[in-house]
Amino acid sequence: MEKQKYGVSPENIILYGQSIGTVPTVDLASRYECAAVILHSPLMSGLRVAFPDTRKTYCFDAFPSIDKISKVTSPVLVIHGTEDEVIDFSHGLAMYERCPRAVEPLWVEGAGHNDIELYAQYLERLKQFISHELPNS
Repeated sequence: MEKQKYGVSPENIILYGQSIGTVPTVDLASRYECAAVILHSPLMSGLRVAFPDTRKTYCFDAFPSIDKISKVTSPVLVIHGTEDEVIDFSHGLAMYERCPRAVEPLWVEGAGHNDIELYAQYLERLKQFISHELPNS
């Protein structure tokens, strides 16, 4: 995709998605090669956010990230606040557990949905991942 249009090699692309933005990020990463994927407060699926007791994916669930994440072949860093009031922490945990090449996640103790960036370990973990854990770093 990017290679033909922009001349950018997959090993120079890091996909980053936050909250609802993790949906297209997971979709792209499940279909195209890239250097890495960062999922910040990801959701398993739209239906599972609205109805937390949902255990399977229905055909009308527009955001089935939980079913696509196993197809992602790039290293994946999952970041989630333990006190997320919008997308429960269990979503980040489930996504992490299904990543074939997940790296050490960042569970930000006490962080909610919109304040993870305020914690020092957030930037530290991103720097560590990009500088030391990627194949071409």
